[in-house]
Amino acid sequence: MAVVKLAGNMKHRVLAGHPWVYGTEVSEISGDFQPGDLVEVIDQRGRFVGRGYINPASQILVRILSRDSSELIDRDFFVRRIKAALAYRRHVVRDSDSCRLIYAEADFIPALIVDKFGAYLVLQTLALGIDKYKDLIVDILEELLEPPGIYERNDAAVRELEGLPLKSGFLKGPFETLVEIKENGLYFLVDLAGGQKTGYFLDQRENRTVLQGLARDARVLDCFCHTGAFSVYAAHFGAKEVHGIDIASPALAVAEKNALRNGFGGICRFYEGNVFDELRALEKKKEKYDLIILDPPAFTKSRNSLEGAVRGYKEINLRAMKLLPPGGFLVTCTCSYHLPESRFLDVIQDAARDAGRQARLIELRRQAKDHPMLLAAPETYYLKCAVTQVW
Repeated sequence: MAVVKLAGNMKHRVLAGHPWVYGTEVSEISGDFQPGDLVEVIDQRGRFVGRGYINPASQILVRILSRDSSELIDRDFFVRRIKAALAYRRHVVRDSDSCRLIYAEADFIPALIVDKFGAYLVLQTLALGIDKYKDLIVDILEELLEPPGIYERNDAAVRELEGLPLKSGFLKGPFETLVEIKENGLYFLVDLAGGQKTGYFLDQRENRTVLQGLARDARVLDCFCHTGAFSVYAAHFGAKEVHGIDIASPALAVAEKNALRNGFGGICRFYEGNVFDELRALEKKKEKYDLIILDPPAFTKSRNSLEGAVRGYKEINLRAMKLLPPGGFLVTCTCSYHLPESRFLDVIQDAARDAGRQARLIELRRQAKDHPMLLAAPETYYLKCAVTQVW
């Protein structure tokens, strides 16, 4: 097994528990290896740090799998890790038949995502090292869970950074990829093959319940509504009228079905459009909403484009605030890891100032418990959800 030696005179996050080693943090590599192989990582004094898989084509040179020098990375290793992930979900997931079963680094299996939708599984292997174990992982999942079908959503662009092809398809099947899930007593269709990410935003499951109380008798605007989950929750919690906006017509078609399935076809209406443009148009029409939800896609995937993303977040929050009456509620989110919590709150305050409004924070929420955050790896914390009241 090749050995990767950390450079001296540097503060290495991996020594404090972070699972990544960057190429710039390494002084030398001894021994032969192929991309995706297991290697050992040692510090500058030769002490064992961990064992993981290597890929020189990636900025992340090594992803750590184990910090136990006696632990073999074999089938039993993955069985233990997957069983531990499943056991954790049994503790924290309530009132849903769907969840994120394995959340990559936060479950100590770097770059592996497994989501459960009803009885079906969706899998992503987002790095070369874990992709080499894909067949083994599928075999273990079949053994432990006996799912009727498993679908691969390896069409995420991040795979290209690892030198991996983009692809999707059945790993066990075929089966009908439009499946129905149950969440907090509501029903949602999930498009496993064509939906965003793995088909549905499981990470907002707990945040959607914050609408209870806020949505009662309210006129609600759900921006970036995707397949209408926030909209359906708003109707469920007593909204008198819900308008959902998204740019993707296939997602809106599913949103219509979700509203009808839950008995809210007469309350929820969905419109195709660019949210930035639609917010401006609604302001010109002097429309008002009692509750507005902003759940946009990530506006930045790198630190280099953060300032542009900040301008985008400020714009939509400012426009939304202008559509709220005094005392109206704004539930605003960001899933951009590169926008830290403190900066996100600054963006909301800046938007309020420029809109001539006052915003007070009621609650600050994060991603659902089946997306745990590894404290040593802040990259595992990405979703921020601020519940505010605007005056």
